[in-house]
Amino acid sequence: MKPKWLAWARQLHSLARGGLTYSDNPFEIERCHKMQAIAEEMFASQSDEEPEVIAGLFSEQAGYATPKVDVRGVVFKDGKILLVKERIDGGWTLPGGWADIGDSPSRATEREVWEESGYETKAVKLLAVYDRDDPRHGHPPHPFYIYKLFFLCELTGGEAKSSMETDGVGFFGEDEIPALSEGRTTESLLQRMFEHQRHPDWPTDFD
Repeated sequence: MKPKWLAWARQLHSLARGGLTYSDNPFEIERCHKMQAIAEEMFASQSDEEPEVIAGLFSEQAGYATPKVDVRGVVFKDGKILLVKERIDGGWTLPGGWADIGDSPSRATEREVWEESGYETKAVKLLAVYDRDDPRHGHPPHPFYIYKLFFLCELTGGEAKSSMETDGVGFFGEDEIPALSEGRTTESLLQRMFEHQRHPDWPTDFD
């Protein structure tokens, strides 16, 4: 379950960002800066980072606070699913990452799959849109509020190739899933993707 402190810190930070975006009252702006600093201290108190590091993380997110978008490519070959191994923690995950400004969700997914695995694909169906915080998905806490989009992608070319972010690429059967990078992909999510493969007529999942 999502810790209460995380929900409070996110909400406090979001309120502060909204005030800084829309207010022109200097006293209100000063209060919002103080609220923002308190929220960042809350995040830092539950991590190994200093408040200044947390502030730097959020300083890149200008304007009104909205959920971030994480896209993931679901690629099957001979009944097995494509996973890549993250350099940062050694765990395996569906290829993907943050959607970039200027990319459609499907194009962002195709790009991420190619960059992280070396395979060229075509996004053909949106399988799921999930709230990362939903406890059913089993992700550890994250400072950002995140929507996760899962696109079924068909292989069109390329070959397995590691990248700056990944140092392993492979296809895995449902009963041979390796240790996962659970901040990105969990076992329950992979099980759901295999179920979608077995039931191609299913509609898109959403929370």
